Amino acid sequence: MNKPFEVVVSRSKSVEDHVLEIIEILNHNSNEVDLKGYGFEINKAVDIYNALKDRLKEGITLEEVSIGSENKDRKRISYLLLRIKRSY
Repeated sequence: MNKPFEVVVSRSKSVEDHVLEIIEILNHNSNEVDLKGYGFEINKAVDIYNALKDRLKEGITLEEVSIGSENKDRKRISYLLLRIKRSY
C-alpha cells in the first residue's frame, strides 16, 4: 500500500487554497492524504477538514486522528494529524 500524501498546513495559504490542493491530490495522486497542523495551525487544519467535508460530503472519510509532538528547531511543538481517505 502506498504511503499517504502529506499536506502540512501553512500560515501563508488560505483554507480554500489548502482545500483545493487536497482535492487535486485526491483526484490525481493518492487515495489518502495526511493533513498535519503544527502549533497555532491546529485549528486551521480542523477548518480545512470541515471545509473539505462540506464540499465533498460523503466523498471523503476521516480514517484516523492522532495528536503528538515533535522536536523542531530544538523546541517541542504539538501537532494534529488527520488522515483523510477518498471514499468514491
